[in-house]
Amino acid sequence: MAAALARLGLRSVKQVRVQFCPFEKNVESTRTFLQAVSSEKVRATNLNCVVIADVRHDGSEPCVDVLFGDGHRLILRSARLTAREMFSAFASHVQARGAAESGEKPGAGTAR
Repeated sequence: MAAALARLGLRSVKQVRVQFCPFEKNVESTRTFLQAVSSEKVRATNLNCVVIADVRHDGSEPCVDVLFGDGHRLILRSARLTAREMFSAFASHVQARGAAESGEKPGAGTAR
């Protein structure tokens, strides 16, 4: 999964904030997502992207907040999401934002 994220990259992402309480049961997927986004290969795709790990001891619901360069925001309430679902949602938003920046329609391929 992390390899797929590295291929996709953080090109259109300005900030990723991952918030969780480590003592809750439902944070494994959130921690997996944080580990993948924090890897050197992924971070190298956009050196200006800020990755923030907000670890709290307040029993709060795990959450991933992604801010894109164009102001679009993706909020993943990850208590009931798997890591694969989080990567999939993130990938679709990154592709849509990348297509919007280049002026293409999202989902439009180079069909001949």
